Amino acid sequence: MADDYLVRIGKLIRDARQHRGWTQSQLAEALGTSQSAVNRIERGNQNISLEMIARIGEALDSEIVSLGYAGPMHLRVVGGRRLSGAIDVKTSKNACVALLCASLLNEGRTVLRRVARIEEVYRLLEVLGSIGVRTRWINDGVDLEIVPSSELNLAAIDADAARRTRSIIMFLGPLLHRVDSFKLPYAGGCDLGTRTIEPHMIALRRFGLDIAATEGQYHARVDRAVSPDRPIVLTERGDTVTENALLAAARHDGITVIRNASSNYMVQDLCFFLEALGVKVDGIGTTTLTVHGVPTIDVDVDYSPSEDPVEAMSLVAAAVVTESELTVRRVPIEFLEIELAVLEEMGLDHDRTPEYFADNGRTRLVDLTVRPSKLEAPIDKIHPMPFPGLNIDNVPFFAAIAAVAQGKTLIHDWVYDNRAIYLTDLNRLGGRLQLLDPHRVLVEGPTRWRAAEMMCPPALRPAVVVLLAMMAAEGTSVLRNVYVINRGYEDLAERLNSVGAQIETFRDI
Repeated sequence: MADDYLVRIGKLIRDARQHRGWTQSQLAEALGTSQSAVNRIERGNQNISLEMIARIGEALDSEIVSLGYAGPMHLRVVGGRRLSGAIDVKTSKNACVALLCASLLNEGRTVLRRVARIEEVYRLLEVLGSIGVRTRWINDGVDLEIVPSSELNLAAIDADAARRTRSIIMFLGPLLHRVDSFKLPYAGGCDLGTRTIEPHMIALRRFGLDIAATEGQYHARVDRAVSPDRPIVLTERGDTVTENALLAAARHDGITVIRNASSNYMVQDLCFFLEALGVKVDGIGTTTLTVHGVPTIDVDVDYSPSEDPVEAMSLVAAAVVTESELTVRRVPIEFLEIELAVLEEMGLDHDRTPEYFADNGRTRLVDLTVRPSKLEAPIDKIHPMPFPGLNIDNVPFFAAIAAVAQGKTLIHDWVYDNRAIYLTDLNRLGGRLQLLDPHRVLVEGPTRWRAAEMMCPPALRPAVVVLLAMMAAEGTSVLRNVYVINRGYEDLAERLNSVGAQIETFRDI
């Protein structure tokens, strides 16, 4: 039995390493061991401690074995079932993590309503707790209360939790107002290729922040004599870059103009939250934001982030791929209008209710009903653009949708170095996807999906795309190591089961 256990552990480690694109030597270097030791572990020929398993899981950002964690490790999917009924969209993952970082600006009590209970949020809560911020779930675990400490103990930061989320990068903006020097672990998260923090630094240097990156940490120092003397022009219209600039500007005593800013959904939610803190922000929803900063923020604030348009797109795609009639409720329509326009041109049969407001009183929602449709491949390629263009995180869902449409669809994921590569995992399930280069995939449909057992891609949205294809495939599929899905979705399997899917969560060991 012990030998069988080691073989199964070794196979999980090997599959996780290969999905990350690492050699045995690269994993050995990350662990401080030899390539031959990694080889023995993967063949099941070496005893391995739980501590070493945890270290390997951290290095690969993949939960090899679940220890004290109540969530699923693998999913068993019985496919070929039609969905029906209605499902609600949860609050935005990306807005929630930005608001958690923004809570560091406030010396008063912050309450965030209906926070997504996802791994990305849990990691940030672990980091906040480690530096002295008190957080607790209230109202039967629906809402989150955050009470800051007058002194942050950054030396005690939970480095393991911080390295498992890229959102830690958004601590830079708030912290530069709290301390003169500090250290942060390198940001982690999805494996989406090379992403530098230079666009962040171009903005934050204008507030006196200087960073040296050494030994797996960002070493930050703040020069209080430096402040923006002209508009800040972002070199990248990125969401987190814009959010970091906003967080820095919020407590800068003066007016800061941010140009080439993202106007995406999570940025707008952050702006609405800053206004609740007493920070005036002009130009919300545009690419020029004018922030009237205040040096001290000490208010008790209660805020409701809006719903997640990417989750809404996931649920729409689930209905399309499984040829189902499904109502997706509480869809933030402003951030899905381009996607729906493309789907209409492909032949999607759907209707929508009149618009109504989200709980934040600002974001426009609708309920969408999607029906089985005969889709045709779009004439033009599918490619993302900054808002109000097609959302970068919604591009992968079009791979699954294009796979059920008649004809060939070109998908150009130009932003990330290697996310398009993970979309070819659909070929394991019967898809016909041709990788033209690291950014472009040609999808041919329609597809006769087939069941398979496979590892979860290490990138969030492609992982969900694989799950959706498994739901459409006749037979039983297995998706292993689904931690990455839990980073961005709350109880996704259970919620899909509520509208007719058959997905079981389980662990091998």
